[in-house]
Amino acid sequence: MGCDGGTIPKRHELVKGPKKVEKVDKNAELAARWKYCALSTEKLRRPIVACDLGRLYNKDAVIEYLLDKSADRPNSEVASHLRGIKDIKELNLTDNPAWEGERRNTKGDRYEDMHCAMFICPVVGLEMNGKHRFCFLQTCGCVFSDRALKEVKTEICHKVGHKCGDPFKDENLVVLNGNKEEVEKLREKMEEKRAKATKKPKKNKVAETVAKPSDSKENPESTETVSSEGQTSTQNGGDNSQPVPEPPASPSTKVVTPSVATGSKRSIQTMEEKSETYKSLFTSHSSAKRTKDQTSNWVTHTPYHF
Repeated sequence: MGCDGGTIPKRHELVKGPKKVEKVDKNAELAARWKYCALSTEKLRRPIVACDLGRLYNKDAVIEYLLDKSADRPNSEVASHLRGIKDIKELNLTDNPAWEGERRNTKGDRYEDMHCAMFICPVVGLEMNGKHRFCFLQTCGCVFSDRALKEVKTEICHKVGHKCGDPFKDENLVVLNGNKEEVEKLREKMEEKRAKATKKPKKNKVAETVAKPSDSKENPESTETVSSEGQTSTQNGGDNSQPVPEPPASPSTKVVTPSVATGSKRSIQTMEEKSETYKSLFTSHSSAKRTKDQTSNWVTHTPYHF
């Protein structure tokens, strides 16, 4: 079977060994993470946004995903943690002056540098191509390299050419396209942040309900005016009661005593200026009160038992 005509088979043609594992090109992997959108797999273009896990997206792709979260969309698992537009932050990126664009090598007769990136660090000048660690601030969205944050230690954003100056803390730093360990830490941080945000409004509601009855139980500032007939007066919630001395009466002056205390109700039946017909319209009048015979019976439960 074969081997005629002077052909000599080789060992790898007769013996099938284990297949070699295909290795992913590092340059292609870095280009896919730093030059393409993680959701739509299209090339990154402004406006560029990032999530709490440090992934880069095109803003229009994220908006389309939020409007239609169907399972048929490709790469929907990448953005499954996005609930709304507040979960992303628009990045303030610094353009690379050495970036000539995509049309510089249309004929294919020029060397194409795979490590040349569209954006750089505004402080150190490192290119954002994946070979250096980059972070962004959740407060203002400015992007810096990790080397710049270590060399220039400050708590205020110091981006050159961008009037920012927003204060930040170490908690506001998010690593862009970090490794698995960094992504897990960022995910735990994101979940803790969301858990605190959901607990805050509940505490405020409980505090409001507790504050209402407590305010009523506290000693209110009350002022009671007392007539000259020897009644007591309390001011500012105090319990000290002292009789009010009667002013000396004189024929030329008339003493006017307040008939109604502030904050207390006055009965209509005690008003002398009202007529009896007017007073009889109210249930407090003596004619409206029922006698003992007119009260309800415990057997019949009728309101009027004659």
